[in-house]
Order: sequence, then C-alpha cells, then structure tokens
Amino acid sequence: MTSEPSPFPPTHRTKSSYDKFPGIAVPDGQSACVQGWDAIAARLQQAIAEHAPPTTVLVVECYTGVDETEVLTELAARLTPALIIDARDALLAPAAIDALVAPFLGGGDPVFGFLSGLTLPEFFDPARLAQLRAKVAAAPHGLVLIAGCGARLVADGDLLVYADLARWEAQLRFRRNQTGNLGANNHALAASLQYKRAFFVDWRVCDRWKRPLIAQWDFLLDTNTAHEPKLADGAALRCGLRHAVTRPFRLVPLFDPAPWGGQWMKEVCDLDRATKNFGWCFDGVPEENSLLLDFGDTRVEIPSLDLVFDQPVALLGDAVHARFGDEFPIRFDLLDTMGGGNLSFQVHPLTEHIQQHFGMHYTQDESYYMLDAGPEAHVYLGLQTGIDPAAMLRDLEIAQAGGEPFPAARYSNQFPAKKHDHFLIPAGTVHCSGAQSMVLEISATPYIFTFKMWDWGRLGLDGKPRPLHLHHAIPNIQWDRTTEWTRCNLVNCFQPVAAGDGWREERTGLHPRQFIETRRHWFSKTVSHDTRGGVHMLNLVEGEEAVVESPSGAFEPFVVHYAETFIVPAAVGPYTIRPHGPALGRECATMQAFVRT
Repeated sequence: MTSEPSPFPPTHRTKSSYDKFPGIAVPDGQSACVQGWDAIAARLQQAIAEHAPPTTVLVVECYTGVDETEVLTELAARLTPALIIDARDALLAPAAIDALVAPFLGGGDPVFGFLSGLTLPEFFDPARLAQLRAKVAAAPHGLVLIAGCGARLVADGDLLVYADLARWEAQLRFRRNQTGNLGANNHALAASLQYKRAFFVDWRVCDRWKRPLIAQWDFLLDTNTAHEPKLADGAALRCGLRHAVTRPFRLVPLFDPAPWGGQWMKEVCDLDRATKNFGWCFDGVPEENSLLLDFGDTRVEIPSLDLVFDQPVALLGDAVHARFGDEFPIRFDLLDTMGGGNLSFQVHPLTEHIQQHFGMHYTQDESYYMLDAGPEAHVYLGLQTGIDPAAMLRDLEIAQAGGEPFPAARYSNQFPAKKHDHFLIPAGTVHCSGAQSMVLEISATPYIFTFKMWDWGRLGLDGKPRPLHLHHAIPNIQWDRTTEWTRCNLVNCFQPVAAGDGWREERTGLHPRQFIETRRHWFSKTVSHDTRGGVHMLNLVEGEEAVVESPSGAFEPFVVHYAETFIVPAAVGPYTIRPHGPALGRECATMQAFVRT
C-alpha cells in the first residue's frame, strides 16, 4: 500500500518530537515487576510459599478479552496445581447470555444500544458455581488455581491476581477475530458489532466487578502483548497510581485510519507512512486510552480507567467527583482531514434524548479547535437563516435512500476555518469539519453518540456504507440555531481574561449550555495556573516544546511537545508552564479545559 502525498512542503518537515509512549516512573518500583511466564511463575511460587498453609487458593481474575486459555495453560504448566478450575465452566450457555444482553443491544441497530446495568454474577449459572465451589472446598493439600473472568465468584482465594487488558487492544483483537464478547461464542462476528456489545455491556459489567477489587490485588498481570506477560506487585502498582495524581501526566495515544482521514499526523506524530491515512488520534480519552507505568526498565500497560477508579477524588477533585462519580468527563482527540475528506454531516443528542434512549446521564457537547488548516478549510455549523426544514428533511431522506446527494451547503452555514479558530458545538447543532483541517476536538466523554445524517456517499473502511441515523438525528436538530445566532454564539467567542509579563489568557468557550470551560494561554515567559480543586486537561497548540513545573518543587519538571495532550490532576494545585528547549524565546500556546463548578 502506498501512502498519500504529504500536505507539507519538504522545507517544513522536521523530526517529530511527539511522544507516542509516555510513561510514569513508579517510585522504588525497580524490583516490583517481572516479565515472561517463567519469571511470573517463580514470583507466584514465592508468594505461595510465603502463604504457608497446606492449601493455597490462587485466583486469577480476568478482564473480558484477556486470553484466558493462555493464562490458565501457562500458569498450570509451571505451578503444577493440585486442582485447576476454569471459571468459564460456570458461565451460562452462550444462548442464555445472548438473551440476557439482548435488551441492551438496540435490536438491529449497528451502532447504538443502551448502557447495561447488568452485573457479572448474572452471567453465571448458580448450580455450576456451587459445584466449582464444592470442588475448592474439597481440594487436596497443595495449590488450587482458579482462572477466568468471574474467577473470584468461585472463591475469594488466598492470593488475587488481576489479568487486565486495555480497551484498544481488545478492539484490535475483535478486528483480528481473536476474541469474542463476554460469555459469547461470536469470534467471527463483525468487529463493529463486537465493539458495540463490549461498549454497552461487557466493559460496564467488568468495570463494576473490577472497581472494588483494585484495592485487593496482590498482583496485576499485564496481558496486552500476546505471549509477553508482565506481573507487577499490587502494592507497587497502587503506589504508582497514587504517584500519578501528584503530577501532570499523559495517556498513551492511539491512532486509527478513517474514511475521511488525512496525512498531517503522519508527519507531526511520526506515524507509519505506508498506512493510507490516519483520521483519529485519541490522546486524552481515559475511557479508551492506556496508562504506562515504569517499574525500573519494565513497562506495564493498564487501562487509564484503573487510575480513575482508584484515585477519583485526587484526580478529578471533590466537586467534579460529586457530579460525575468515577468517570472522567472531558475528552481531547485529534481529527485529521489534511489531504482527506469532510467528516460526516452530523448532530449530537440533547440530554433528554441520550438519557432516554441510551442510558447516559450527560450528552456529547463538543467543540472544534483548529490546530491547523489549509487555505480552503471550512466548518459546517448551524443552519442557514430562512431554510425550509421540511425540504431539508426530504433531501436527507432522498440521499439516504440512494437518490440525489444531500446538498449540505444549501442548508448549513459554511464558515471559513483558519489555524487557532475555535468553533463551539453544543448538542443539537448540525455540524461537520471539512477537508484540509486538523481539529483538536474538545468534548464531553460520551464519544460514540454521533448521529450521521449524510456521509457524502462514500464507503467505510470495510467497503460498506457507513450507518446513518436520521431517526435519531431529526428529533435533536435545533432549528433556531441559524446563521446570525451561530456566528455570534459559536464562532471564535474569544474574551480576554488576564495578562501579565510575557503571557495573556483568553476565554474561548464553551457555550453556556456546555459544562466545559476552555481557556487559551499565550506565553513567551512563565504563566501560572492553579487547578483550584478541579482536573485540567491541556494541549500544546503552538510551540515546539514547553515545560510544566511546580512552584514548590512538588513534582519533577514535565516536558510536553506540540500537539500533545496532558492531564493535570486536581490534587496538583498550583503549576506553571513556560517555553522550553527549541521554543525558548518564542510564543507558545495551550488550550486548557476544565469542568465549570
């Protein structure tokens, strides 16, 4: 496969400094992690010996998507247990589980379902569980090994290992047909449908089960790389999580092609030039991204949700935690259409719609901040004054049925877009970023609830038409968001806030209907910040490099590069940012988001 031509002149290309694998060093973690099944077995044998009783029950609880067969087989071969129990033996039959989850899968809808309130015990047959528990009670002296998702239902155990898996890796395994959904026999199902089931059911169920167990983990088993497992001491891992919320940090970005994808991120983020395009970068989405913890020279990958679950108050702050619980409410991601095409013409649900139809308690308000833009870049936003809604709906239905293409420019405003423009998109506003744009999307976290109304007649990466959702979109369109209202309320609503020696601060949004506040800071010298008890998420939108520092030396200086997103936990309090390295003497800028309280 050949790559698309670069949108950058050769003289503009520089070596990328974007860090694709940011890690957090765990204090005194050098000897707290081992790698490979032999070393893992040796470490577990040591723990078993320290336990001492004639019978030791080792429970290996697994997150959905973990290769449970590999875990059970490799440990059994090295630990020679007196009794081996596979927790899958107590699951309900796949047909019964399919019936259990069916009400949450939206019938025949290929994208949307309803967030499940199911719990893990509901996936298990009580009689089969009782049989396995009886086997454990009658076990001979020696080691009892219980492994699988739901292993803790069989026995509390004397030692608890938690085998974890990042959601991105789970999605890649869906695409490779390497795994199925929780308790299902559906490896061959389309990856998009497996993802939908995981999003609305599996991950919710397993996260509910995981939350209270984190404090009890004796060990964490990182299973993200097949045949290369890593085992970290639970106490050391929790120490790493506590350390993470005392300093700024970054999540592990993930990149993915898209039907509209572009070429900008290949250059700036140093991605595979042979890939046709990259449309998405999730670099500030704790529900999807991973966190890397460095135990000396050994790096462990965990879902960043583990941090949210274990340290919600220190991370989010009291007020944000009180409102959202252990959910991270802000999302930063990148959308690359430089050398690509328009995004879909779309709208996001109003709060009552997302609550009633999908079970989410807040909606997907968002904004487009232009990291970069070509000369023809534009954003579709809001409706033109004086349009006929009935005619627009008729044209949408004709296009959906395969008739004339939808004339989006006839109905929606097209605002020219240039670098550093900011377009606000409260739910219910029709919108679409055009080609030749590099968007930093700042939004609330319910990130899959996009109702596509028109996709320009193109096919998805799977060669099939991408699903449209007019039946959801139409009830949410706010017809009064017309040209003048949109221009005055949603386009470049910049307001000066403060200024000092070598810096200035601007309020850039969001709209009063949105709970996220955004501020832009321009600085050629040190600019001071304070979390004031609430989490901050930032991106360096101008300048090659900046350094984040603690005025009191509470954390080590933290260097960030252009286009990198980083999180400053609520517990950090005061911090400063200034140009660094190649940016010294130049003006830099950050976009900062936080929850209004």
